[in-house]
Amino acid sequence: MMSTMPHLPSHPTARSSSSLRPPLADLHHHLGLLVRLVGAQVRSQLQYRVSFTMDVVSSFLMFGFEFGALAALFVRFETLGGWTLGEVAFMGGLTAVSFKTMDMLFSGFDPPAFGEHVRKGTFDAILLRPAPLTLQVLGSRFVLMRVGAIAEGVAVFALALWLVDVHWTAAKLTFLPLVVIGQLAFFAALFVIGSTVTFWTVDSIEAMNILTYGGHELNQYPAHIYPLGLRRFFTYVVPTLFLAYYPTLYLLDKPDPTGMPSWVRFIGPVIGLGAFAGATAIWHIGIRHYRSTGT
Repeated sequence: MMSTMPHLPSHPTARSSSSLRPPLADLHHHLGLLVRLVGAQVRSQLQYRVSFTMDVVSSFLMFGFEFGALAALFVRFETLGGWTLGEVAFMGGLTAVSFKTMDMLFSGFDPPAFGEHVRKGTFDAILLRPAPLTLQVLGSRFVLMRVGAIAEGVAVFALALWLVDVHWTAAKLTFLPLVVIGQLAFFAALFVIGSTVTFWTVDSIEAMNILTYGGHELNQYPAHIYPLGLRRFFTYVVPTLFLAYYPTLYLLDKPDPTGMPSWVRFIGPVIGLGAFAGATAIWHIGIRHYRSTGT
């Protein structure tokens, strides 16, 4: 490891003119830059349309095969922990849409991919560019093929709405998108934390995959079917069960076999957004303490 990479200041004139620019103008400029970065990623991936189409279709079918296996299980056992196929599909589809959307939007923060930048020293070049660092990382990788998995999640959720008679109210319709946002924010926070850890470890830590992709898989099934120790870990240590399981209990008017207070059904979005805010703070701490690999 070499000495800490300094944050190089912008040209004085550029800095003073930027400071005079109103916040909305800055926001518009940054969003425009992000759109251009993502647009370049999309155009690059669409250059090979046949390959891209096959990737999207395979992503769609892979998730479809997983759901088909789950449906076959219900043909044999009819229920899973007292939940019907439609009820499990409701939570699984909702989780898939949230996680796969996050996985597409925050691909730049995927720890293994980000660890490559740190290990090869290309992150140093990102630091020297005259653009917001976080925005550059966010726009550095955009995996468009994830639309296949997102579409599959939407299809599963639509099937669940056909299989389950949900008693919709104005409160539930308002809460539903908040559940999606909460899950997206929480797993994005895990991506950001995993990327930040690579400033010290250089390589990504496999344990983060257990928390991200493993947490996503766990959120697709009713929590009460898992062993007590596993439930406690994903409730009090990594609180993923608050993101999908308890909100689904509220949306489907189902009783809670775990005996938690009724208010825990509503705190998922707060936990997700709070985790994202905390991860952002950790990210900035990591940036300040980043040491180049010297490669």
